[in-house]
Amino acid sequence: MNFDRYSRQTQLKEFGLEAQKKLLNAKVLVVGAGGLGIPVLTYLNAMGVGTLGLIDNDVVSESNLHRQVAYEEKDLGHSKIKTLIQKLKAQNSKTKLISYQTFLTKENALEIIVGYDVVVDASDNFATRYLVNDACVILSKPCVYGALHSFEGQVSVFNYKNGPTYRCLFPKMPNAMEVPNCDENGVLGVVPGIIGNLQALETVKVITEIGKVLSGKLLLFDGLNQNYQKINFSKVLENGEIKELQETYDFSCDSAIVSIKANEFEALLKSKKVQLLDVRTAEEYENFHINSSIHIPILELEDRAYELDFSNTVYVVCQSGIRSQQAITILEKMQPRTSFIHVNGGLNKFTVYAAK
Repeated sequence: MNFDRYSRQTQLKEFGLEAQKKLLNAKVLVVGAGGLGIPVLTYLNAMGVGTLGLIDNDVVSESNLHRQVAYEEKDLGHSKIKTLIQKLKAQNSKTKLISYQTFLTKENALEIIVGYDVVVDASDNFATRYLVNDACVILSKPCVYGALHSFEGQVSVFNYKNGPTYRCLFPKMPNAMEVPNCDENGVLGVVPGIIGNLQALETVKVITEIGKVLSGKLLLFDGLNQNYQKINFSKVLENGEIKELQETYDFSCDSAIVSIKANEFEALLKSKKVQLLDVRTAEEYENFHINSSIHIPILELEDRAYELDFSNTVYVVCQSGIRSQQAITILEKMQPRTSFIHVNGGLNKFTVYAAK
């Protein structure tokens, strides 16, 4: 151990060398290398956590740069994981860094998470949050949670020493139409840094057993008014007794939306011409799109629906599969006789996109 490097924190009587040794021996998995994941990884790496796992399968886009401060203009279009690994190695060469160039799924979650002491949920979608929660309950791993919306953020620690879980606070996944989307609602650039640093702090407290961990408490941050509040919540016993992952972590919808797996749709595209509607933003579309797709951002859909041929089946795609479900709900009300098919998982699941 480099005593000089960590002397400013080991000299704290509440922390000391024993806490530093606990950090050195700890293994932390961070799910997401975006606005929350970057400050979490940066500080845990700087403070001397021995092993850090990073999981993400996204590339750097221009809209990331205002809040994902580890990335630069020269990184546009490059893998977030590969870019961030290089920067973390330059920051602390002694940390063992393990990268997973993939998204967390039902198929890989248990296999990946089992090797870590603490999981930090730095994801940006409900499906991943419920998946992380359930996997952590099954494997008895504490989970440090963070979430963002516009000028606000939330932090809590779930499943800590048999404490309350994410489902104790949010029992059921919301309907697809109820989910706020970052592309339409946005987030102030500095807020992820604040929430991510609070997540890093809670992670250090969990590992070193100093202070009071935010277990059974949800910390709410209001950036506009610089307010912090804490909400207490209790454990629901059945939420701590999950034995296996659910069949699916897709969103439920008011209508019976028909869907197709991304890999099956890719094969379909190669075999015949289909009508594909892409409802992402203009910037997302310019970054990557399927050449034959019709682009109508979801916010413009009601006014531009006439551009579609409703006599034929319409396949609908977005980045992760949330907005495409919302779009189908809108279109079904306008054209109830047309067949609409949701591309499950969106472009994140396309092999051509993942390989970019």
